[in-house]
Amino acid sequence: MSPLGSVCYAAFAASSIAILKEVNSRVTEPYMDEPFHVPQAQAYCNGDFGYWDPKITTPPGLYVLSLILKRVFMLKCNLAMLRLTPLLTLVALPLVLTRLICHHKRERPPPSPITPVPEAVVLSLFPIAWFFGFLYYTEVPSLVFVVLSVVAASQNRHWLSALLGAISCTFRQTNIVWVLYAYASSQLVYLRFRRDPPDGKPRPKLHDPPALAASPVDLVKSAFSAPLIVLDILPNFVPYALVLAGFAAFAIWNGGIVLGDKSNHVPVFHVPQLYYFVGFSTLLGWPALVSGPGGISGLARGVLLRMFGSRR
Repeated sequence: MSPLGSVCYAAFAASSIAILKEVNSRVTEPYMDEPFHVPQAQAYCNGDFGYWDPKITTPPGLYVLSLILKRVFMLKCNLAMLRLTPLLTLVALPLVLTRLICHHKRERPPPSPITPVPEAVVLSLFPIAWFFGFLYYTEVPSLVFVVLSVVAASQNRHWLSALLGAISCTFRQTNIVWVLYAYASSQLVYLRFRRDPPDGKPRPKLHDPPALAASPVDLVKSAFSAPLIVLDILPNFVPYALVLAGFAAFAIWNGGIVLGDKSNHVPVFHVPQLYYFVGFSTLLGWPALVSGPGGISGLARGVLLRMFGSRR
């Protein structure tokens, strides 16, 4: 058990509870999109499952989760109690992220399931996720179930991963992309680290060089090697295919992926979003960027090399 992880997590949980208490004392009326989500959740708490606000564009997973918490803990469905739903998932986020971090670092997770690694606590303080942990929004519960799905897939528990991914889609229908990511990432790891049978012919390999060392030629090699490994990874795709089929059925029945107010939620390519992403990532990630080999000059040379290639 990591003492630092325990201390960080205790401080994270205690401060989150204190902040929610302060938010509830100061923000006593529904804020931002809460005027849509709160009445919908209260309708579910009252057993009115036929009511649906047409302005809501996400599935009802958040309201069902609040209803479950109400039934289990006998909570009221007022604004302060409803905000406990995202807070509980925010407190659970470091525990879930710990499993994902240890998987990618090829390390054994802490023996106690309630002791996260310090990195998981830091990541849970990521501004976008942390901020919405105190409002009645779908972001944090959606994120927790997505990470759980990816973790289950990394442990080759694909039916569980698909189930968790399907649950995540009840919070955000666009999470279908992360369901497919959970499958794809687990299969890439499987193909990279699997061993050939001792007395058989070598298994086909997927050409998968590190991204920083890849060139356009590697894209062609990967494309040609992909058909050779399809039969090896196809059986594990079955549970995800069922989720994908269910999502396709929903999209056909709904006339698109957006529930409710479709006119104000039309998918388009939003170019400025790319600049927001680059600026935000640079602002938060500059210590890691400049601490690499060569410092700032090495970073600049690496970016130019990957963007334009060498002189040759």
